[in-house]
Amino acid sequence: MDQGMEAKLGRVVITGAAGRVGPTVRTALSGDADHLVLVDRESVTADGENETAVKADVADIDALVRAFEGADAVVHLAGLAREASFGELLDTNVQGTFNVLEAARRASVRRVVLGSSNRVTGNYPIHHHVFPDEPPRPDGLYGVSKVAVEALGQMYADTFGLEVVALRLGSFEEEPTETRHLATWLSPGDCAGFVRAALTAPNVSFVAAYAVSANARRFWDLTGGESELGYRPVDDAARFAANFADDDPFWHGGPQSGAYAGADAILPYVEE
Repeated sequence: MDQGMEAKLGRVVITGAAGRVGPTVRTALSGDADHLVLVDRESVTADGENETAVKADVADIDALVRAFEGADAVVHLAGLAREASFGELLDTNVQGTFNVLEAARRASVRRVVLGSSNRVTGNYPIHHHVFPDEPPRPDGLYGVSKVAVEALGQMYADTFGLEVVALRLGSFEEEPTETRHLATWLSPGDCAGFVRAALTAPNVSFVAAYAVSANARRFWDLTGGESELGYRPVDDAARFAANFADDDPFWHGGPQSGAYAGADAILPYVEE
């Protein structure tokens, strides 16, 4: 992938291609990439000659190396996107991301885009405007696993020269389905825009950026993503505000992750 050339992306691998975000990214990149390699532990069907489907788990580093051969970039979306036991999260999110980064290094892939999460800072209060360089405040074990994902990306960038972008994805939905989404919504269009920008931005070493739509009530600063990746989101959850009560208790205070944070949300997984 030649930096500065935004029209074509070369050969791009998508892990977790059959997941919630994967199909949107696949569709968005299909016209820009020379070839897409779709990796998932579930069966995926290639659509035409410019796609290759690979059934593989991120636990299998040798399979990842084979899938990554000749690739210019990897978009890593595979993993657990929910609270779970620490062991599950270590195996799937942390070990899985290590395997992806290490396979990328072995296969001489230039750039890796990591699907991180807003939950790495989910315990900041809702009145706090968070910048990407502020200390992590994960809201649970899932958030902790994504802190480790970003740390691995930083280490591979610093140590091995990989170009790594960690996108702290907001609440990816067709449209907001709960009050919190008025702040945290990530529309499919903006999700595609952030991923494309993360693949094409020049002069990247390591970048962590919030990938969230331009919601008037958002908690997270977008200037980093705009200045370092060159993408400004266009959608705003405010147009759905009439669907939700103005006096919802979420807005009275508490952590940005709302019900996803706190002892009641975490103890079932700690005491398993």
